[in-house]
Amino acid sequence: MKPATFTTKVDINLAEKLKKDLEDQGFDLTIPTYTIFSARKKGITCVLYKSGSLVVQGKNKDEFIEFYLEPEILKTFTYTNPEAFISMTSRIGVDEAGKGDFFGPLCVGALYADEKGIKKLISLNIRDSKKISDKSILNIADILKSSFQITVIRIFPEKYNALYLKFKNLNSLLAWAHTRAIQELVEKTNCRNVIIDQFANKAVVEGAVKRKGLDIHLEQRTKAEEDPIVAGASILARAGFLKGLEELSKEYDQKLPKGASAIVIDIGQKFVNRHGPEALEKVAKVHFKTKEAIINSQINP
Repeated sequence: MKPATFTTKVDINLAEKLKKDLEDQGFDLTIPTYTIFSARKKGITCVLYKSGSLVVQGKNKDEFIEFYLEPEILKTFTYTNPEAFISMTSRIGVDEAGKGDFFGPLCVGALYADEKGIKKLISLNIRDSKKISDKSILNIADILKSSFQITVIRIFPEKYNALYLKFKNLNSLLAWAHTRAIQELVEKTNCRNVIIDQFANKAVVEGAVKRKGLDIHLEQRTKAEEDPIVAGASILARAGFLKGLEELSKEYDQKLPKGASAIVIDIGQKFVNRHGPEALEKVAKVHFKTKEAIINSQINP
Protein backbone atom coordinates (compact mmCIF):
# COMPACT_ATOMS: atom_id res chain seq x y z
CA MET A 1 0.00 0.00 0.00
CA LYS A 2 1.33 3.44 -0.98
CA PRO A 3 1.65 6.08 1.75
CA ALA A 4 -1.06 8.76 2.00
CA THR A 5 1.51 11.52 1.47
CA PHE A 6 4.47 11.52 -0.92
CA THR A 7 7.36 13.85 -0.06
CA THR A 8 10.48 14.34 -2.15
CA LYS A 9 13.17 16.92 -2.94
CA VAL A 10 12.96 18.88 -6.18
CA ASP A 11 15.66 20.95 -7.87
CA ILE A 12 14.50 24.55 -7.37
CA ASN A 13 15.63 25.29 -10.94
CA LEU A 14 12.75 23.09 -12.09
CA ALA A 15 10.16 25.07 -10.14
CA GLU A 16 9.05 27.19 -13.11
CA LYS A 17 8.67 24.14 -15.37
CA LEU A 18 6.71 22.33 -12.69
CA LYS A 19 4.50 25.37 -12.12
CA LYS A 20 3.76 25.81 -15.84
CA ASP A 21 3.10 22.10 -16.34
CA LEU A 22 0.63 22.05 -13.46
CA GLU A 23 -1.17 25.12 -14.79
CA ASP A 24 -1.42 23.39 -18.19
CA GLN A 25 -2.87 20.33 -16.42
CA GLY A 26 -5.65 22.43 -14.90
CA PHE A 27 -4.32 22.96 -11.39
CA ASP A 28 -5.32 26.10 -9.46
CA LEU A 29 -2.23 27.77 -7.98
CA THR A 30 -1.82 29.87 -4.84
CA ILE A 31 1.26 31.00 -2.88
CA PRO A 32 0.86 30.27 0.86
CA THR A 33 3.57 31.31 3.33
CA TYR A 34 6.89 29.42 3.02
CA THR A 35 5.93 27.96 -0.37
CA ILE A 36 6.91 28.62 -3.96
CA PHE A 37 3.38 27.55 -4.82
CA SER A 38 0.51 25.29 -3.88
CA ALA A 39 -1.35 23.59 -6.73
CA ARG A 40 -4.73 21.93 -6.37
CA LYS A 41 -7.29 20.17 -8.49
CA LYS A 42 -9.84 17.44 -7.82
CA GLY A 43 -8.19 14.47 -6.12
CA ILE A 44 -4.69 15.90 -5.81
CA THR A 45 -2.71 18.66 -4.08
CA CYS A 46 0.95 19.57 -4.72
CA VAL A 47 2.87 21.96 -2.49
CA LEU A 48 6.42 23.05 -3.36
CA TYR A 49 8.19 24.63 -0.41
CA LYS A 50 11.06 27.13 -0.62
CA SER A 51 13.31 24.44 0.86
CA GLY A 52 12.77 22.35 -2.27
CA SER A 53 10.48 19.85 -0.57
CA LEU A 54 7.53 18.79 -2.70
CA VAL A 55 4.51 17.26 -0.96
CA VAL A 56 1.87 15.43 -2.99
CA GLN A 57 -1.44 14.27 -1.49
CA GLY A 58 -4.84 13.08 -2.65
CA LYS A 59 -6.56 9.98 -3.99
CA ASN A 60 -5.23 10.58 -7.54
CA LYS A 61 -1.61 11.15 -6.52
CA ASP A 62 -0.30 7.73 -7.61
CA GLU A 63 -1.20 8.23 -11.27
CA PHE A 64 0.18 11.79 -11.18
CA ILE A 65 3.50 10.60 -9.72
CA GLU A 66 3.84 7.61 -12.06
CA PHE A 67 2.96 9.30 -15.35
CA TYR A 68 4.15 12.86 -14.81
CA LEU A 69 6.25 13.65 -11.74
CA GLU A 70 8.75 10.78 -11.91
CA PRO A 71 9.44 10.75 -15.68
CA GLU A 72 9.28 14.53 -16.23
CA ILE A 73 10.66 16.08 -13.02
CA LEU A 74 12.33 13.56 -10.70
CA LYS A 75 13.82 11.28 -13.39
CA THR A 76 13.64 8.39 -10.92
CA PHE A 77 11.06 5.69 -10.32
CA THR A 78 11.57 4.76 -6.68
CA TYR A 79 7.94 5.46 -5.75
CA THR A 80 6.18 3.39 -8.41
CA ASN A 81 8.97 0.79 -8.54
CA PRO A 82 10.97 0.86 -5.28
CA GLU A 83 12.96 -2.23 -6.29
CA ALA A 84 14.45 -0.44 -9.31
CA PHE A 85 17.19 1.30 -7.33
CA ILE A 86 17.78 -1.35 -4.68
CA SER A 87 20.43 -3.97 -5.32
CA MET A 88 19.09 -7.54 -5.29
CA THR A 89 22.52 -8.95 -4.45
CA SER A 90 22.49 -11.25 -1.41
CA ARG A 91 24.11 -9.46 1.50
CA ILE A 92 24.34 -8.98 5.25
CA GLY A 93 23.29 -5.66 6.78
CA VAL A 94 24.52 -4.50 10.18
CA ASP A 95 23.51 -1.63 12.49
CA GLU A 96 23.58 -0.76 16.19
CA ALA A 97 21.35 0.70 18.88
CA GLY A 98 21.90 2.01 22.39
CA LYS A 99 25.22 3.81 21.93
CA GLY A 100 23.65 7.16 22.82
CA ASP A 101 21.59 5.83 25.72
CA PHE A 102 23.01 6.06 29.24
CA PHE A 103 20.98 3.15 30.57
CA GLY A 104 20.73 -0.23 28.91
CA PRO A 105 22.85 -2.39 26.63
CA LEU A 106 24.67 -1.68 23.40
CA CYS A 107 23.13 -3.88 20.72
CA VAL A 108 24.27 -4.77 17.22
CA GLY A 109 21.88 -6.43 14.80
CA ALA A 110 22.82 -8.28 11.62
CA LEU A 111 20.41 -9.59 8.99
CA TYR A 112 21.01 -11.67 5.86
CA ALA A 113 18.73 -11.52 2.82
CA ASP A 114 18.88 -12.93 -0.69
CA GLU A 115 16.83 -11.55 -3.60
CA LYS A 116 13.61 -13.12 -2.33
CA GLY A 117 14.28 -11.78 1.17
CA ILE A 118 15.08 -8.27 -0.11
CA LYS A 119 11.73 -8.18 -1.93
CA LYS A 120 10.01 -9.29 1.28
CA LEU A 121 11.71 -6.46 3.20
CA ILE A 122 10.51 -3.98 0.57
CA SER A 123 6.97 -5.37 0.73
CA LEU A 124 7.03 -4.98 4.52
CA ASN A 125 8.10 -1.33 4.06
CA ILE A 126 11.08 -1.92 6.35
CA ARG A 127 12.75 1.39 7.19
CA ASP A 128 15.16 2.95 9.67
CA SER A 129 14.23 2.04 13.25
CA LYS A 130 14.46 5.69 14.35
CA LYS A 131 11.28 6.35 12.34
CA ILE A 132 9.24 3.57 13.99
CA SER A 133 7.49 3.48 17.37
CA ASP A 134 8.85 1.18 20.08
CA LYS A 135 5.74 -1.02 19.97
CA SER A 136 6.01 -1.46 16.20
CA ILE A 137 9.75 -2.13 16.50
CA LEU A 138 9.13 -5.15 18.73
CA ASN A 139 6.38 -6.51 16.45
CA ILE A 140 8.43 -6.09 13.27
CA ALA A 141 11.51 -7.61 14.92
CA ASP A 142 9.49 -10.76 15.67
CA ILE A 143 8.54 -11.00 11.98
CA LEU A 144 12.18 -10.58 10.91
CA LYS A 145 13.37 -13.20 13.39
CA SER A 146 10.93 -15.75 12.00
CA SER A 147 11.67 -14.96 8.34
CA PHE A 148 15.41 -14.28 8.09
CA GLN A 149 18.77 -15.49 9.31
CA ILE A 150 19.89 -12.98 11.90
CA THR A 151 22.33 -12.29 14.72
CA VAL A 152 21.82 -9.89 17.62
CA ILE A 153 24.72 -9.04 19.94
CA ARG A 154 23.66 -7.53 23.27
CA ILE A 155 26.40 -6.08 25.45
CA PHE A 156 24.94 -5.28 28.85
CA PRO A 157 26.46 -2.43 30.90
CA GLU A 158 28.71 -4.51 33.15
CA LYS A 159 30.38 -6.12 30.12
CA TYR A 160 30.21 -2.87 28.13
CA ASN A 161 32.03 -0.90 30.83
CA ALA A 162 34.78 -3.53 31.03
CA LEU A 163 35.19 -3.45 27.24
CA TYR A 164 35.29 0.34 27.23
CA LEU A 165 38.15 0.26 29.73
CA LYS A 166 39.93 -2.18 27.42
CA PHE A 167 39.37 -0.28 24.15
CA LYS A 168 39.36 3.23 25.70
CA ASN A 169 37.37 4.38 22.69
CA LEU A 170 33.71 3.96 21.74
CA ASN A 171 34.37 3.55 18.02
CA SER A 172 36.84 0.74 18.66
CA LEU A 173 34.28 -0.98 20.88
CA LEU A 174 31.61 -0.54 18.20
CA ALA A 175 33.94 -1.95 15.56
CA TRP A 176 34.60 -5.01 17.75
CA ALA A 177 30.85 -5.55 18.27
CA HIS A 178 30.02 -5.09 14.58
CA THR A 179 32.76 -7.51 13.59
CA ARG A 180 31.52 -10.11 16.05
CA ALA A 181 28.00 -9.89 14.60
CA ILE A 182 29.35 -10.06 11.06
CA GLN A 183 31.46 -13.12 11.87
CA GLU A 184 28.51 -14.99 13.38
CA LEU A 185 26.24 -14.36 10.39
CA VAL A 186 28.95 -15.04 7.80
CA GLU A 187 29.48 -18.42 9.45
CA LYS A 188 25.72 -19.11 9.38
CA THR A 189 25.13 -18.04 5.77
CA ASN A 190 28.50 -18.15 4.00
CA CYS A 191 27.59 -14.74 2.54
CA ARG A 192 30.62 -12.50 2.01
CA ASN A 193 28.86 -9.25 1.08
CA VAL A 194 28.39 -6.96 4.09
CA ILE A 195 27.05 -3.42 4.37
CA ILE A 196 27.11 -1.36 7.57
CA ASP A 197 26.11 2.14 8.59
CA GLN A 198 29.42 4.03 8.75
CA PHE A 199 30.01 5.41 12.25
CA ALA A 200 33.74 6.19 12.17
CA ASN A 201 36.77 6.35 9.90
CA LYS A 202 36.52 3.32 7.61
CA ALA A 203 39.91 2.09 8.79
CA VAL A 204 38.52 1.44 12.29
CA VAL A 205 36.14 -1.31 11.17
CA GLU A 206 38.45 -2.53 8.41
CA GLY A 207 41.14 -3.09 11.05
CA ALA A 208 38.74 -5.02 13.29
CA VAL A 209 37.67 -7.19 10.34
CA LYS A 210 41.29 -7.86 9.43
CA ARG A 211 42.17 -8.86 12.98
CA LYS A 212 39.30 -11.38 12.90
CA GLY A 213 40.65 -12.77 9.64
CA LEU A 214 37.30 -12.31 7.89
CA ASP A 215 37.31 -12.70 4.11
CA ILE A 216 34.44 -10.39 3.20
CA HIS A 217 33.52 -7.53 0.89
CA LEU A 218 32.71 -4.73 3.33
CA GLU A 219 30.82 -1.61 2.33
CA GLN A 220 30.63 1.22 4.86
CA ARG A 221 28.08 3.85 3.94
CA THR A 222 26.60 6.90 5.66
CA LYS A 223 22.81 6.65 5.89
CA ALA A 224 23.12 2.94 5.10
CA GLU A 225 19.80 2.41 6.90
CA GLU A 226 18.20 3.49 3.60
CA ASP A 227 19.14 -0.01 2.44
CA PRO A 228 16.27 -2.32 3.50
CA ILE A 229 18.68 -4.96 4.85
CA VAL A 230 20.48 -2.45 7.08
CA ALA A 231 17.09 -1.03 8.08
CA GLY A 232 16.08 -4.54 9.12
CA ALA A 233 19.28 -4.88 11.12
CA SER A 234 18.60 -1.53 12.81
CA ILE A 235 15.16 -2.79 13.87
CA LEU A 236 16.66 -5.97 15.34
CA ALA A 237 19.26 -3.93 17.22
CA ARG A 238 16.67 -1.49 18.53
CA ALA A 239 14.38 -4.30 19.66
CA GLY A 240 17.31 -5.93 21.45
CA PHE A 241 18.07 -2.65 23.20
CA LEU A 242 14.44 -2.07 24.25
CA LYS A 243 14.11 -5.58 25.64
CA GLY A 244 17.43 -5.26 27.46
CA LEU A 245 16.40 -1.95 29.00
CA GLU A 246 13.13 -3.53 30.15
CA GLU A 247 14.98 -6.49 31.68
CA LEU A 248 17.21 -4.16 33.70
CA SER A 249 14.21 -2.08 34.75
CA LYS A 250 12.48 -5.18 36.11
CA GLU A 251 15.62 -6.47 37.82
CA TYR A 252 16.07 -3.24 39.77
CA ASP A 253 12.37 -2.39 40.09
CA GLN A 254 13.07 0.99 38.50
CA LYS A 255 11.86 2.21 35.12
CA LEU A 256 15.04 3.14 33.26
CA PRO A 257 14.50 5.73 30.51
CA LYS A 258 16.11 5.98 27.09
CA GLY A 259 18.54 8.72 26.09
CA ALA A 260 20.82 10.88 28.23
CA SER A 261 18.58 13.84 29.09
CA ALA A 262 17.69 15.63 32.33
CA ILE A 263 15.04 12.96 32.98
CA VAL A 264 17.77 10.32 32.82
CA ILE A 265 19.82 12.25 35.38
CA ASP A 266 16.81 12.49 37.68
CA ILE A 267 16.16 8.74 37.47
CA GLY A 268 19.88 8.11 37.92
CA GLN A 269 19.82 10.06 41.17
CA LYS A 270 16.90 7.99 42.45
CA PHE A 271 18.66 4.79 41.38
CA VAL A 272 21.85 5.73 43.25
CA ASN A 273 19.85 6.64 46.35
CA ARG A 274 18.31 3.16 46.36
CA HIS A 275 21.20 0.99 45.16
CA GLY A 276 24.39 3.02 45.64
CA PRO A 277 26.74 4.51 43.01
CA GLU A 278 28.53 1.19 42.39
CA ALA A 279 25.32 -0.31 41.01
CA LEU A 280 25.40 2.14 38.08
CA GLU A 281 28.08 -0.10 36.55
CA LYS A 282 25.41 -2.78 36.09
CA VAL A 283 22.77 -0.65 34.39
CA ALA A 284 24.55 2.26 32.70
CA LYS A 285 27.41 3.23 30.41
CA VAL A 286 29.49 4.96 33.04
CA HIS A 287 31.88 6.82 30.71
CA PHE A 288 28.96 9.14 29.83
CA LYS A 289 29.11 12.61 31.38
CA THR A 290 25.63 11.77 32.64
CA LYS A 291 27.28 9.74 35.41
CA GLU A 292 29.24 12.79 36.60
CA ALA A 293 26.04 14.82 36.73
CA ILE A 294 24.34 12.11 38.80
CA ILE A 295 27.23 11.67 41.24
CA ASN A 296 27.83 15.42 41.59
CA SER A 297 24.18 15.93 42.46
CA GLN A 298 24.60 13.44 45.30
CA ILE A 299 27.62 15.34 46.64
CA ASN A 300 26.08 18.79 46.12
CA PRO A 301 22.32 18.32 46.49
